Amino acid sequence: MDDYLHKDKTYKIIGILFEVHKNLGKGFSEIVYKDAIEYEFKLNNIEFEREKEFSVNYKNTVLNHKFYADFVVFNEIILEIKTVDCFNSAHYNQCLNYLKVSNKELALLVNFNAVSLEHKRIALSRK
Repeated sequence: MDDYLHKDKTYKIIGILFEVHKNLGKGFSEIVYKDAIEYEFKLNNIEFEREKEFSVNYKNTVLNHKFYADFVVFNEIILEIKTVDCFNSAHYNQCLNYLKVSNKELALLVNFNAVSLEHKRIALSRK
């Protein structure tokens, strides 16, 4: 149980998320938190892509609808930012869909709209 997927990278990301939450608190819109996270990623030399586009392949075609993950960090971890009262199944399903279309194994679902930062690890086994 101590062997988490991308453990060290996840801890770095979560540390930055706590830094952003400590400085901004709750109550801002998602875009403000995303801008602050981007600032911290750059400051800490963390590789990331923001609003990463993913296509959905279905049989022999690519569907018109695209998915846009808030961040892909270290080219391995999907980071999805929320400002909600609480997580629900749609948030988890969104992360699972991002993992499926991106061929990644780990997503972090984060909620900034709480007194303390909420985060969940969502793993999708590729084995």
